[in-house]
Amino acid sequence: MASLMDETSAEPTDDNVGIPSDAAADPAPIDPESERHQLTAQIGEWARSLVLEPDDLVLKVIVDEALRIIPGADYASLSIVSRDDLIRSRAPSDLVPERLDALQSELHEGPCFDSIREHRIVRVPDLTDPTPWPRFASSAVAEGVRSMLAFQLFVEVDSLGALNLYSNTPRAFDQKSEDIGSGVAAHASLALANAQKQGQLYEAVASRDLIGQAKGILMERHKISEHEAFLLLTKVSSKTNTKLREVAEEFVRTGALPGTITD
Repeated sequence: MASLMDETSAEPTDDNVGIPSDAAADPAPIDPESERHQLTAQIGEWARSLVLEPDDLVLKVIVDEALRIIPGADYASLSIVSRDDLIRSRAPSDLVPERLDALQSELHEGPCFDSIREHRIVRVPDLTDPTPWPRFASSAVAEGVRSMLAFQLFVEVDSLGALNLYSNTPRAFDQKSEDIGSGVAAHASLALANAQKQGQLYEAVASRDLIGQAKGILMERHKISEHEAFLLLTKVSSKTNTKLREVAEEFVRTGALPGTITD
């Protein structure tokens, strides 16, 4: 989506009038390419540090790092596509992004929503200018937010969500913000995808362990085989319309199977 990109530049001023030339010597210029490589290495380092960390910690670190290194951001958050295909705000740095994320999900409109569904990057220089999301924009301005930058988080063809940046200043985000943010979003996508995969793996292992414990208790208590114990658990699950893992968890915790079993 194209956004208004009117940029302004300040004229340089001579602050060194009356100062000897040797004292007023300009500092050595920063090589943009060297700075870019340094930032890339830094982003890659924290992304690697997130391997095998739990989902919630990964989300918080992504938001904290985005605020720290992306120029112009006052607030940050993540909008994550859940398994039921709903978009939920995660790890907001403040109540402001939390409320605005929720509003975009409710209205099905806004920069973050568009970033997830349609575009890789959405930059909004000034929310008081006409936008495709008038209802959202007016609410954002009422919260004090004037500009936004959103990056789609994706792995291959799957959209995981968006990294959302908010600023109280108009035109706070420039091309440098976009370039650095793109690097953060790329590494964040991989870290988040890995965390979600690990989370699913841990959940599957935990479920298997719980079901195994429940079967063991049933086998000991009723002197039945492992297969018969499993059939009993699945019968309870079907009869009570409860997930097998939840049936096993309750049985292990309370010693009683939910519902009444009749042969």
